[in-house]
Amino acid sequence: MTSTVVPAVHVDDADLTSLGYEPTLHRKLGRYASFAAGFSFVSILTTIFQLFAFGYSFAGPAFFWTWPVVLVGQLLVALNFAELAARYPLSGAVYQWARRMGGEAVGWFAGWFMAIAQVVTAAAAAIALQVVLPQLWDGFQVVGGDPALNTVTGASNAVVLGAVLLVATTIINSLGVKLMAHVNSVGVTCEIVGVAAVVLALISAAQRGPEVVADTTVLRSSDLGAVGAFLVSGLMAAYVMVGFNSAGELSEETKDPRRTAPRTILSALLISGIGGALMIITALMAAPSLDDGRLATEGLPYVLTAVLGTFWGKVLLVDVAIAIFVCTLAIQTAGSRLVFSMARDGKLPASALLSSVHPSRGTPMWPSIAIGALAVAVLAINVGNAALFTTLSSVCIVMVYLAYLMVTVPQLVNRLRGDWGQVAQTTPAGLFSLGRWGLPVNILAVLYGAVMVVNLAWPRPEVYDPTGENPVLLYSAPLMVALVLVLGLWVRRRTLATKA
Repeated sequence: MTSTVVPAVHVDDADLTSLGYEPTLHRKLGRYASFAAGFSFVSILTTIFQLFAFGYSFAGPAFFWTWPVVLVGQLLVALNFAELAARYPLSGAVYQWARRMGGEAVGWFAGWFMAIAQVVTAAAAAIALQVVLPQLWDGFQVVGGDPALNTVTGASNAVVLGAVLLVATTIINSLGVKLMAHVNSVGVTCEIVGVAAVVLALISAAQRGPEVVADTTVLRSSDLGAVGAFLVSGLMAAYVMVGFNSAGELSEETKDPRRTAPRTILSALLISGIGGALMIITALMAAPSLDDGRLATEGLPYVLTAVLGTFWGKVLLVDVAIAIFVCTLAIQTAGSRLVFSMARDGKLPASALLSSVHPSRGTPMWPSIAIGALAVAVLAINVGNAALFTTLSSVCIVMVYLAYLMVTVPQLVNRLRGDWGQVAQTTPAGLFSLGRWGLPVNILAVLYGAVMVVNLAWPRPEVYDPTGENPVLLYSAPLMVALVLVLGLWVRRRTLATKA
């Protein structure tokens, strides 16, 4: 008598077939690679390095408290996403979840907003090289002049460096998920080591205790008022803690995705949140001065240079550059799977091309090329714009939060109607579930998401027009959302008409 052991990958493929799709992508990702996809999208070493000065400038040391507030809010969203990842382990997670919870139209617009956001986010992440590379070697400042991002020459050079980076990530993504996973996993390992090294170095050089976060002097003296300043400084954390859903975007390339993706969605956010909190508080403890103005203009690089000196500071900058690279790679990868998933359902123009999978590499090459090309185009449009970074960051994060709401709101409606329980009954036992906590967690996730969308999109000159030269930029978030919505209506109508 003999027994046959069915390979796990075949079980996963059979599971995918039961959800209505034939397996075409290569299932190569294990648990660490799945975690790396979410962690590298958040990329605290990249984003805190960029945005520390922004948060500090509005609230001083007390801006630390915005971090746990946003972490708790995003954890509420991630818990709902983890349930959906267990039930619908499909590429293009946000699109698929919204479609199955809210219907075709809601799903399409969730996917559309998220895809556009990922294009802009990839461009914004690539810009971050400008914060790092010219400090390593002045030869990286190809466009002569001041390398600071808030200057015309700095912003122009950021476009050049960002475009080169996007070309490199596009090539890697086009060559297959296995290569992408290896590069991403090595990069994430370097980033985790870098975060640990930063925290230990800053603790060893601490000049004050952790009670520094209780200093509200800047907050209370702000022209925006204490509440207004706190809300603006909170945008720093809001910019950083997104993209943890990337593990779900790669479900069809992940082994045992129903169990792996929920864990890695939550672990990517929690580890990023804890690591980020430690980086912020230890930087405040080790800063040479809290009131000389340099923390509000130079941020974390100023502290690290003072603590580590030139040599070790440059070693860390290399690590930050690696983190920026894998962050951009992860964003583009997640975006390409979303585009592939929508195209596979015939929901986009050129769906046949965008849903094609390379026969030997098992990867959707054309979506990667499309995301990379569009991100470069976004950079090219903004050549010479000194407000480029803050404007891009704010606009793309608004659209990410809107896409998240298009998942959590229909999910809440399903819970209130009693449909969610029926879904749970048709899925395998032992999967991640919030149980009776599902409804209150879902309600709080929706409320948090709505408040953050308003806070992110609010037309503040400090965020959208810091130079005061272009008042139209004040309304760039609502204008961009309206433009993306109108363009989406036109694209969807044309696509549906073509199919008919």
